[in-house]
Amino acid sequence: MEKLDVMKLWDYLHSIPELGFKEFKTAAFLANELEKLGYKVTRNVGGTGVIGELSGTEEGPTIMLRADMDALPFVIDGKDEVIHACGHDAHCAMVLAAAAILADKIKRGKLLILFQPGEETLKGALAVIATGLMDKVDIAMGLHIRPIQDIPNGTMTPAICHGASTFAQVKILGKGCHGSRPHLGVNACDAVAAVINAVNAIKLNPVLAWSCKVTNIKAGGAAPNIIPDKAALVLDCRAQTNEVMTEMLDKLKMAITNAAASVGATATLDTPDGVIPAANLDPELTAEVAECIKEVVGENNLQPNLLNPGGDDFHYYAQHNPKLKAVFFGVGCAAEPGLHDSSMHFNHDMMPLGTEVLVKMLVKKLG
Repeated sequence: MEKLDVMKLWDYLHSIPELGFKEFKTAAFLANELEKLGYKVTRNVGGTGVIGELSGTEEGPTIMLRADMDALPFVIDGKDEVIHACGHDAHCAMVLAAAAILADKIKRGKLLILFQPGEETLKGALAVIATGLMDKVDIAMGLHIRPIQDIPNGTMTPAICHGASTFAQVKILGKGCHGSRPHLGVNACDAVAAVINAVNAIKLNPVLAWSCKVTNIKAGGAAPNIIPDKAALVLDCRAQTNEVMTEMLDKLKMAITNAAASVGATATLDTPDGVIPAANLDPELTAEVAECIKEVVGENNLQPNLLNPGGDDFHYYAQHNPKLKAVFFGVGCAAEPGLHDSSMHFNHDMMPLGTEVLVKMLVKKLG
């Protein structure tokens, strides 16, 4: 099968960035390319997702190779912009290039190529899961480029061990009144201060990584002489394990409720977007990917498993199907100044090597 130039694929995908669940051009391009390669293609999976299917002639596992498609929104010089600042264009390019090489190499089982929508919305994987197409998948495999802060350029890690993460919303209700008669009201701003102090006083096991911080505050009204009756906070919550996340949310609920009550207000805690689960990666598959990495970039460029406080909705797949085995590796390509920065750039020479790792792994499992 003719190889696809991963650099040219990236260049085109980078030129058509689209937001989550609006990846119309991206999905159409990827679906058409898969069809040219001989894959049976299903469009509009979970919205704008694409699945390419290729079956071998012998018994074997069903393996899903996943790449996320969406870009990120920015406001630059007062203008709304959409930019691929997290490497999803690179992921799609590497996976599509791998799909081209694998098109005539699958002898056993079934290969599914999933181009997933809406990872940045935290709802993309859930939308795919809702279709039922994941229920018969045995192995899910993904990858992500890594920033310079994580692993050195030219290296790879066999496992990105993301933590659990969520955005918690706190709503505070006090009682409004005139600023000259504060004793007749309950100042929601006082409750905000009490809640922030209570949140910062939470203590969890320091052996396990976790963090909880206020990232947004809304309080007050149009007039400076009105005691506000409402306020809202947003908290970014992260924990290395799902168990620590559960403990954190329990303590958060207690802290904000009691803190608000201490000044006469009430407070509620909600996680409307749910909780992105921590990684649950299969150790045997991770070891196999490590061997593939060594074959591609050498043993000296194999990094240890990467503990990372970031999150990825890829981990919903294993949470949804406990029988599914997952592997998620990282490509060190000097992405800087960092992921989700509008000026993010990286070493493109690592993309063919990421593709090569994917191909080696899939050939070992299905070839």
